[in-house]
Amino acid sequence: MIFYTCRNRNKETGAPLPCTDTRCETSLCPVCKGRAEAASEIYWCGHCRVPLYEETCSLCGQKGKRLTTDIRPVFPEERLFIEIVMGKPFEYLKESVWNGTGNRYYVNGQKLPFSISRLKELDQDAVRFQYEQLKEQNTEEYFKEYRDRFVKANRVRFQKIVEEAGNFIRKSACDADVMDMFVSFSGGKDSTVTSDLVTRALSNPEIVHIFGDTTLEFPSTYEYISRFRREHPRTPVLSARNKEKDFEAMCRVVGPPSRVMRWCCTVFKTGMIQKKIRSLFRDKSRILTFYGIRRSESVSRNKYERETDSPKITKQRIVSPVIDWMDFDIWLYLLTRGIDFNSAYRLGYARVGCWCCPNNSEWSEFLSSVHMQRQSEQFHRLLVEFAESIGKEDAEVYVREGGWKARQGGNGVPYAGKAVVSFQPCALEENAFRYELQRPVSKELFELFRPFGYLDYDMGNQALGEVYVHNKKGEILLKLQGRIGSKELKVTIVNVRLAGAGDLKTAEERVKCQLTKYQMCIGCMACESVCRFNALSIKEQKDGKVRYRISEEKCLRCAECVNHFTAGCYMRKVLAVKRT
Repeated sequence: MIFYTCRNRNKETGAPLPCTDTRCETSLCPVCKGRAEAASEIYWCGHCRVPLYEETCSLCGQKGKRLTTDIRPVFPEERLFIEIVMGKPFEYLKESVWNGTGNRYYVNGQKLPFSISRLKELDQDAVRFQYEQLKEQNTEEYFKEYRDRFVKANRVRFQKIVEEAGNFIRKSACDADVMDMFVSFSGGKDSTVTSDLVTRALSNPEIVHIFGDTTLEFPSTYEYISRFRREHPRTPVLSARNKEKDFEAMCRVVGPPSRVMRWCCTVFKTGMIQKKIRSLFRDKSRILTFYGIRRSESVSRNKYERETDSPKITKQRIVSPVIDWMDFDIWLYLLTRGIDFNSAYRLGYARVGCWCCPNNSEWSEFLSSVHMQRQSEQFHRLLVEFAESIGKEDAEVYVREGGWKARQGGNGVPYAGKAVVSFQPCALEENAFRYELQRPVSKELFELFRPFGYLDYDMGNQALGEVYVHNKKGEILLKLQGRIGSKELKVTIVNVRLAGAGDLKTAEERVKCQLTKYQMCIGCMACESVCRFNALSIKEQKDGKVRYRISEEKCLRCAECVNHFTAGCYMRKVLAVKRT
């Protein structure tokens, strides 16, 4: 059961509101219209041996006991795996097995003495061999009995969440055309439920689905997407995939992603999805997006609103029908409807995203080492090679203990050196700076100054490589001087009101942002994804060089691409190094 309590207070005085500390029906307080805090409890019926949303079992009438705050089913494949790890194959074959908050396993409502810390002591090859030997003897017979009982015991909860979500979806889409909306489809359980809810609520199977293919998906995810396409022939499922970048190649250049530097999300997911959205809906006045995000998934997602405008794409409205659902609700929906889902969940994965994500749990990594041996061994070798390249004394220990997940910045990474922009003030001219670049001057360098204003190649001395930047009124903002092919660039800041700057120092920092970008651009697509006006185009050429273009017509000179990331470049942010 989920309880909502309003904890909001007067923002100016901190005094309680009339609704403070009162219970609410949903996560939105009907009085102050603010967010209400959620707390949940899941009960266990000892007679029926299934989890309950309500304290009293609707099947037998008995009162359940408090068990945990959220729960999911343990499928026969995961149950067998746990039994093998514990050295007790088929010990719980006929029992009701579930997984609760904190990755705690329960058998017939009793906590199972199972420790994740034991995994490091196990022989992965031996576990894999035994699993392969025994999996054909496994059966769903007893699981199905508990599954059906779980569905029947919680049918009131199912009806309530389905009705509420359906009404919310119809209200959100009441004035939107089907051609102006799409479902963000990851192949995970949450987006699967969202897809089904939206299709049923709007009675339309032709709503576009966008699958963000990071190239690092579980094999079972690709299998599921293929099944989904076959089972839903009228539903367009479009892939957003970075065809120009290779994950392993990127790792060798900038290092593997870590918990605080998940550049993979920007390069292989966010940037590609935003690009696909702009391509599909560029002429639309409004875009409605259905996301399967849930607040209970993480601390950061707990801050999300159920309905909000996109911070990245103009005129895009994001709605999240299942934002307040628990794992309990998601699985209740899937099992009640009998909907196909990603088989990775049957193996024991609680979440399905990139299989090698640095945020994956030790349990997920162990599962992958058994079920995805080839990929896991290949990634392990890549991590060891990286550790050796940055001078780690014992690379194997560094990788095994998760040191790569905790790394910050580009220490030891050669590419990080491209972030250095050497300069000195010009002694003969006020507000002028001479830069020593690591990359020869080209016309593309001048292109990067377009967000500051309008480029004028005719005003200056072309033989000296002079280019002026002026505003709409024709007032000069910058004077650039750099011959094509040389590595010297002179920049004169005529007007310090540059991209929101208010003084010379800040204006000079804005200039360095673009010079850093020029030296470091690896085609990560981050700049393109933050531009809300589709003015940026970044493509990797056949020769490996990155072409960075800014549309003169579309660019509104908002300078978001300049100011959004540390020092102007996302890779600069990723590879930041403390300098002494």
